[in-house]
Amino acid sequence: EDCMSTKSGLQTSSAKVKASDAGDQAHINGPAMLMAFIVFALGIGGAALMDHYKISDGWIVLEVTVLSLIAVYLLLALKIARQWEKAVVLHLGKFQHLAGPGMFWIVPVIDTLANWIDHRVMVTPFSAEKTLTMDTVPVDVDAVLFWLVWDAEKAALEVADYRAAIAWAAQTALREIIGQMSLADILVGRAKMDAELQKIIDERTTPWGITVQSVEIRDVVIPQDLEDTMSRQAQAERERQARVILGESEKQIAHSFAEASQSYIH
Repeated sequence: EDCMSTKSGLQTSSAKVKASDAGDQAHINGPAMLMAFIVFALGIGGAALMDHYKISDGWIVLEVTVLSLIAVYLLLALKIARQWEKAVVLHLGKFQHLAGPGMFWIVPVIDTLANWIDHRVMVTPFSAEKTLTMDTVPVDVDAVLFWLVWDAEKAALEVADYRAAIAWAAQTALREIIGQMSLADILVGRAKMDAELQKIIDERTTPWGITVQSVEIRDVVIPQDLEDTMSRQAQAERERQARVILGESEKQIAHSFAEASQSYIH
């Protein structure tokens, strides 16, 4: 059941990642479309003008064909990368260079864009459900990972899906940390847990050209019966402290009465 819930959670996270990635890669190249439309319109206009002056059909077909090919070339060759991203350009399947941000050209068919790498700080939520602590207490822990790509070439070439890979690496590290800590340490030592998680995840992702900026534990959920037991224990401790304070107060009052009685005797 634990494995199934973990797998389900990561599948949901992976689906969100893929949807986000698809949205990032849906580049609509307005300038290329505009230039291609202008060239194609010039071809149609030129053909009409040549027909008006009774120029042979062969020249008209040639003119339309050439301008149409130029329009298609512009549409396929002109690319634009947004300010926060770089495009990974492959030349005949081999890495050539990183392009962007801004406008750049590729050779259609020969050059391909393998990936668009986002250089902004990314946020990845992850969790570990029903993971046993060092003192065998099952806990659910939710956390958030802040990371960014510092080397677009490594992110594109060293790992198939760096977004999914970092999500898996983060959850695995979280489970390892939980298994090495007691419940009390987890509940009161979140800052230490955050630092350990950041160190472990960063070591795993650095070869992929990814650095981890911070990890933040959002919530720690313990079983309800244990929570009730801890609540009763805390309540009993407060009652004990109250009785100790009351006893100390009564002792001080009795001591004051004794001193007062001694003064009356003398």
